[in-house]
Amino acid sequence: MERSSPRMTGGSREAPVNVSPAVAANAEGEEIEVLESTDVLPVAPEDVYDPDNSGFISTERFKDLLEAHGSELDPHKLEVLLALADGNADGKICYQDFVNLMSNKRSNSFRRAILQGSRQLKGCSLSDEAGLGLSQRLVRHVAYETLPREVDRKWYFDSYTYCPPPWFILAITIAEVAVFIYYGFKLDRLVLQVSSPSFLKSPLPYHPQLRAQAWRYFSYIFMHTGIEHLSLNMAMQLLVGVPLEMVHGALRIGLVYLCGVLAGSLAVSVTDMTAPVVGSSGGVYALVSAHLANVVMNWSGMKCQFKLFRMAMALVCMSVEFGRAVWLRFYPPAFPPCPNPSFVAHLGGVLVGLTLGVVVLQNYEQRLQEQSLFWIFFCVYTLFVLCAVFWNIFAYSLLDVRMPPLP
Repeated sequence: MERSSPRMTGGSREAPVNVSPAVAANAEGEEIEVLESTDVLPVAPEDVYDPDNSGFISTERFKDLLEAHGSELDPHKLEVLLALADGNADGKICYQDFVNLMSNKRSNSFRRAILQGSRQLKGCSLSDEAGLGLSQRLVRHVAYETLPREVDRKWYFDSYTYCPPPWFILAITIAEVAVFIYYGFKLDRLVLQVSSPSFLKSPLPYHPQLRAQAWRYFSYIFMHTGIEHLSLNMAMQLLVGVPLEMVHGALRIGLVYLCGVLAGSLAVSVTDMTAPVVGSSGGVYALVSAHLANVVMNWSGMKCQFKLFRMAMALVCMSVEFGRAVWLRFYPPAFPPCPNPSFVAHLGGVLVGLTLGVVVLQNYEQRLQEQSLFWIFFCVYTLFVLCAVFWNIFAYSLLDVRMPPLP
């Protein structure tokens, strides 16, 4: 924030007034115009509010500054700032909270919540579970599990109502289990269903011979190679996906999941051109990778218990499932002319999680359409999809790929 030099008038010194917009860097490194030039508070040079450059200012000094110069602010922005001060139980204001509220990066619902919920947030502390019911403890656990900022955790704890419930992950999981049980009875086997010659005759798996059937790039998630495949995927999908959907909503989590699913099948069609694809690993790995990356990037802010142990367990589960998929890919197939399902879908999901997924999870209650990094990754993803589509149209014939026969 620029400061003009003080002016001397009749032996007295006038407090300078900021004449340029306040500029701060957000998480993506871009500059944000926080306030218009007419809205900036005058700051006297003798006032030192943050002598240690800690990024925090005490709520008392912040209120004094608002009381002294609040008349020069837009009334709505003044109300937002007062609510921010009243809603902070720690006795200090983080400058980044100030930036997020005043830069209009937050969604309208979050800005309204800060205004309407300040009385609730004022005395709210999530550090102790005493006196909380079972549902409140679950919401508190989810908040600490997924959100790195205390102001976000407090607002989420006070505002979450279980309506709507995390329906997307639950619906996908139920459908995948139901399809697996159906084919378990039809094929008369639950372990290594892929060893049945009739496994790939279903209209659901992706098969290179049938790549013109566009629904197969998504529907393959409902088929699994066996109960060992289904169990690992469903465990990670529920343990990670449900809390993420409770916090970020079905639309955003569904976007990450389905982008991982599509990226997985397209990655196989480009890099492992003769192999079929089954399983929900593309979507699951997108969610898990995004969550783990978000935890690592906000390590000090994440207050969940045993986070290092939980990360290690998640990585072990991902490694076991990926190792199983690699082993199966090179295992002698039951139908020799057609290879076993590919493992490349896992890697496609990871790439989506580390790009689009991280941006979504790091911007709780913020407008994604105003995040430049979101548009960069979305454009890269769209370009990848278009290139893969053209690859599927032309490359197989140009490269004279020997296609495996249908089972």
